[in-house]
Amino acid sequence: MNHNQQLQARQNTIQQLFANSVRLLAPMEGLTDPLMRQILTQIASDLGRPYDWSVSEFIRVTQTVLPAHVFYKYVPELHHDAKTASGTPIHIQLLGSDAQLMAENAAYAAELGAPAIDINFGCPAKTVNSHRGGSVLLDEPEVMYEIISAVRRAVPAHLPVSAKIRLGYTDTSRMDDIKAAIAASGADWLTIHARTKTQGYKPPAYWDKIQNFNMLAIPVIANGEIWNSEHAQNCMTQSGTTHLMLGRGAVTRPDLIAKIDLDNNDTKTLTVLAWQDLITHQIKFLEGAAKNDVVLVGRYKQWLGMLTKGYSEAQTLWERIKREKNKAVIIAALQNSTCE
Repeated sequence: MNHNQQLQARQNTIQQLFANSVRLLAPMEGLTDPLMRQILTQIASDLGRPYDWSVSEFIRVTQTVLPAHVFYKYVPELHHDAKTASGTPIHIQLLGSDAQLMAENAAYAAELGAPAIDINFGCPAKTVNSHRGGSVLLDEPEVMYEIISAVRRAVPAHLPVSAKIRLGYTDTSRMDDIKAAIAASGADWLTIHARTKTQGYKPPAYWDKIQNFNMLAIPVIANGEIWNSEHAQNCMTQSGTTHLMLGRGAVTRPDLIAKIDLDNNDTKTLTVLAWQDLITHQIKFLEGAAKNDVVLVGRYKQWLGMLTKGYSEAQTLWERIKREKNKAVIIAALQNSTCE
């Protein structure tokens, strides 16, 4: 394809992606790793409402073009057409402040098969921000522009480039500057976590402030504090967009994506996930790939702790196995919990 054909192909892709309200699985460092993505996207697919796509945990860009094995570590789905086993596409997210290095890494990710590149301007972690990455760049909209536009130029014209932001760093005083930077950068869509960095993950999320970005000539996706279908509806109403990225709520209730559509469309074709149906998926998680069982058990307990907010049965199981280190014992306790 020549350049114009690639541009047309990208526009066609974006039109297809956003033809209906999209539902995305959020990138959450240390949480939605490849194993968790595999589980959550499989559940959504089984329930009849698969995620439109998911975004990888951020890949940090600092001093060089990263070797292939780093990309494959964070996104092993690249070995399988950049899709999970259930067929959910995975977009690669990069984080860094050097526009040229970000562009070179994005180009290499595209060579490895990335279907789209997402740029992280939202991470609130102190260690990341202290190294001039993530949400700290919201105070430097000109750098945001340089990074996005450099990445846009570097990757093939048919591949989308998107950005994820918060409402600001310490406050929202630079929202107009951020909006102008996004508008001029060539980003194909924008995801907004409806809080500043300073507000972290503390409720509430300020969905109404996303309205300020709807004048952009690109799709806007709302994110933050969506724990149930009522929150989802309120978010869509207040933000003025029907596109949602689901994060911790989707880990706590893996059927959240289906519940949103079930409640909003009043259809009986979708079902929700009962605890006994979730048991199989938890066991698959415990049998998944990890450095060792200690790591796997620790990751599972992190997930189970979150599930206690969505399932009363999880609280009972948590009390039983919270000090248990043996994976086989935990699996047996899971299996027995279906009979209680």
